[in-house]
Amino acid sequence: MAQVGSLIWLAAGASLFGIVLQVAIPPATWLALTFLLHASRSMRVLPGLSSLWLALYVAEAIARRGSLPASGLAYVATVAAEATVLVLPFALDRLAAPQLGWIGATLIFPMAWVAVEFLRSRFTTAATWGSIAYTQYGNPPLMQVAAFVGIWGITFLIAWFAATFDWAWSRGFEWTIVRMPVLMYITVLGVLVLSGSLRLAWAPTDRPSIRAATLNRPVDLFVPGEMTRISEGRVSPDERHRLGEKLTRLHHWFLEGSRREARAGARLIVWPEQNLLIFSEDEPAFLERAQRVAADEHVYLAMGMGTIHLGSALPFENKLVLIDPSGRTLVSYLKSHPVPGWEAGIMRRGDGRVPVIATKDGRMAGAICYDASFPEFIRQAAQDSADLLILPVNDWKQIKDIHFQMHTFRAIENGIPIVRAAASGLSGAFDPWGRVLGVSDYFAAGDRTLTVQVPVGGVRTLYSRTGDLFAWLCVAGLLTAVGIAAVGPGKL
Repeated sequence: MAQVGSLIWLAAGASLFGIVLQVAIPPATWLALTFLLHASRSMRVLPGLSSLWLALYVAEAIARRGSLPASGLAYVATVAAEATVLVLPFALDRLAAPQLGWIGATLIFPMAWVAVEFLRSRFTTAATWGSIAYTQYGNPPLMQVAAFVGIWGITFLIAWFAATFDWAWSRGFEWTIVRMPVLMYITVLGVLVLSGSLRLAWAPTDRPSIRAATLNRPVDLFVPGEMTRISEGRVSPDERHRLGEKLTRLHHWFLEGSRREARAGARLIVWPEQNLLIFSEDEPAFLERAQRVAADEHVYLAMGMGTIHLGSALPFENKLVLIDPSGRTLVSYLKSHPVPGWEAGIMRRGDGRVPVIATKDGRMAGAICYDASFPEFIRQAAQDSADLLILPVNDWKQIKDIHFQMHTFRAIENGIPIVRAAASGLSGAFDPWGRVLGVSDYFAAGDRTLTVQVPVGGVRTLYSRTGDLFAWLCVAGLLTAVGIAAVGPGKL
């Protein structure tokens, strides 16, 4: 019967985990991890971890369909690798926690979860995708923890809850036994949630602002797959003229749309990632036209562009070009982090530096899409005292919500407002506390232009100063605990 009960908790936890991979439901993640940990700890080690891996594999395989840029055997292998990574914290918990009393039983698991998420983000191309911290979108006070120690603090709190609750659960919630770890957790969580609530309540509302607009491409100009083929440089000489005419119409669409929004009051106009494609030989003339528009309308143009070098092994330059109201080009930035797979195979990479440029309206920074999946990369903007981050993005329908939510945490971590222009996704803007100022869905009917008043000015955060120190401390703490458990606490 005990084994059946463990399998029931395992199935419940895996089902909830699969749900939160698709939809941010903050309480569900806390329950999912608690159920999974309870199942893991109540079964024999090898059968338990094997069952856990299988349950998480099934949950991932169902939940990530459409969101992972892979198919066939590549999809199976990727999901299997993800499930293996997810099992690691449970395996480390089973290895070390029993040797270290209640301290190990409540702290090994959260340190392990943070360490695995963090090291995966630093040393693989998966970045922070899949972090359980992102599932807490919609809980603003808790989200403010990211301003102090990054998303790793949120991950730690969720896993710490699971470990503490399960430890109390396994002891029948006998208060005289479980009082110390439970009170410790409740105190820390309470202080952090109160701090987050006060941080939001005391956020000033009188900051200078700029009216921003985001544009999007026409939906009926290209046939399905045509923009992808152009980006790959697969254009025959016979097609060059016909596709060039289409791209000219696309260029006109964006430039005239920018004039329209400027005359409606926008001071900053942002185009999504890879929304405007151009052959490299046509780029100089186009940039002159864009500079004239910016100067004529006295507006900042932040253009997500894809420059195509036909005949090149790496034909695609994924760039952000920022032109100021005088018509001067301030930034021409190449994306530093291509999406693994298709984009990585065709894209010329940037230099790994976030550009930050002083303007009369504040210090403006820029990054592109997948760049913002790397917190330490975006932290460069805060370190250079940026007042606004411009972020062109190119999503697809299955990831539009979670990717939008991820970028909220970059605003909180660094205390920088963000304007996010998304192709095939959610365009929006966040203030330095991660509050959504406006949103426009590419897949909604009607005009997909977003106009929003954005506060300009950064707010210094502890995370912008210390970076991933908390995550590294979790790595060090985990290694120390595993070392103690390996030699036996009584031998030290």
